[in-house]
Amino acid sequence: MSRAPTARPTAPGTGSGTAPGTGSGTGSGTADARAPRGLLPVLLTATFMTALDVFVVNVAIPSLQSDLGAGPAAVQWVVAGFGLAFAAGLITAGRLGDRHGRRRLFGLGLALFTLASAACGLAPTAGALVAARVAQGLAAALMGPQVLAILRTAYSGAAQARAFAMYGLTMGLGAVFGQLIGGVLIRADLFGLDWRSCFLLNLPVGLTALALVRRSLPESRAPHRPGLDPVGVALVTVALTGLVLPLIQGPGAGWPLWTWLCLGGATALLALFALHQHRSGPAGRSPLVDTRLFDIRRSAGRSFTTGLLVQLTFSLGQGSFFLVLALYLQPGRGLDALGAGLVFTAIGLGYLATSTAAHRVAARLGRQAIALGGLLMAAGLGLLGLAVHATGTTGSVWWLAPGLFVDGLGMGLVIAPVTSVVLAGVEPRLAGSAAGLVATVQQVAGALGVALIGILSYAADDPVSAFGRSLVALAVLELLLAGLVQLLPRRTR
Repeated sequence: MSRAPTARPTAPGTGSGTAPGTGSGTGSGTADARAPRGLLPVLLTATFMTALDVFVVNVAIPSLQSDLGAGPAAVQWVVAGFGLAFAAGLITAGRLGDRHGRRRLFGLGLALFTLASAACGLAPTAGALVAARVAQGLAAALMGPQVLAILRTAYSGAAQARAFAMYGLTMGLGAVFGQLIGGVLIRADLFGLDWRSCFLLNLPVGLTALALVRRSLPESRAPHRPGLDPVGVALVTVALTGLVLPLIQGPGAGWPLWTWLCLGGATALLALFALHQHRSGPAGRSPLVDTRLFDIRRSAGRSFTTGLLVQLTFSLGQGSFFLVLALYLQPGRGLDALGAGLVFTAIGLGYLATSTAAHRVAARLGRQAIALGGLLMAAGLGLLGLAVHATGTTGSVWWLAPGLFVDGLGMGLVIAPVTSVVLAGVEPRLAGSAAGLVATVQQVAGALGVALIGILSYAADDPVSAFGRSLVALAVLELLLAGLVQLLPRRTR
């Protein structure tokens, strides 16, 4: 989740047990042959809805401010409430899926997300809208880990690679085109709904997907019904809330004392959570996060641990890039939401060109496909920097298009392969726990990246300088990404 200041826009095996589709299995090497035909459309529909709602709300800010009389704090929480609830609930949601069934939790999350979307679209006051956005974030947290876990357990081999490629494509499209879709909806003003259509659009889509859940998704869960670990749930929820909240609020508020106290307390609680998880396994209890995932003595453990670091590095840059680009195009260049959304299509075209073939490139190049993506993104950011330096705030914004296109090419080679690499060696019985961790890293790193890039942006004298400094920092991150990839195993299962 990326943070946006007030009225500013923000910028994605093998195993034992019964085969999916039989009611309680954990997946098998031939699971993909029996995966229902509608599985991917249902999962990807929910994924797109979640990714879209992270970004589309920012386009609606000016309209909802006027309509609801929302003040700066309320508008900030319309954006932040979703991301905070989303990040704080992911790890717990992953365990709930392992325990109670991933299809069941996905369906519950989809139903609640659709209901919360209706509450957002019909909100009579700013306070009601904030509450509905928090509910949306919690519902999205219920869905997110289940999507990754079901993909991991329902498919294997080449079919699994294709499924993760489609997942990455969907995530990227929601992020890249979210602002454009929101701008089109508000400009069209369907039935006089104005900003409300950005949320109410989820109703027919969500209800249709919900009707297909039982028919299209195999049920899967961990074979021995792991415990919930209430102490772990409490520790990680409070710790992630204390970590993400100041990252969202701190840059715009000038980093007051409470933000630093929250960060310090969250760090201590995360350390306590890690210690609790480490001790729970040997003591015979069921830890919320199985520490065997990080056993670097095993190839799967090295792949998962290093893959999480690669995912963290990528997510640090991704959310913040969309933020600084949107700020440059709108407050900096004076474009409206629709105009800025049209510029974003240059990224989308590059992303489409590579994301649909990313699994084939990864099958041929292995880990170097991700490194190539990082290098392409760094090159695209370099081209952007040259274009910004040449045009300033007066030249045509379409001089940015080549750099944005190259950056999109790199994105397409990273998003799906990274997720696939992180989860490739995870045992199906640990899929929910691992998926919750992956999604949490994505959200927390996105918030951290926005906060760090925000420091550079706020220190600059003008939008051009702010964007230029940010591009340098982001290019360094992409080069670091390409270097970290070299620590991954040469091939993953």
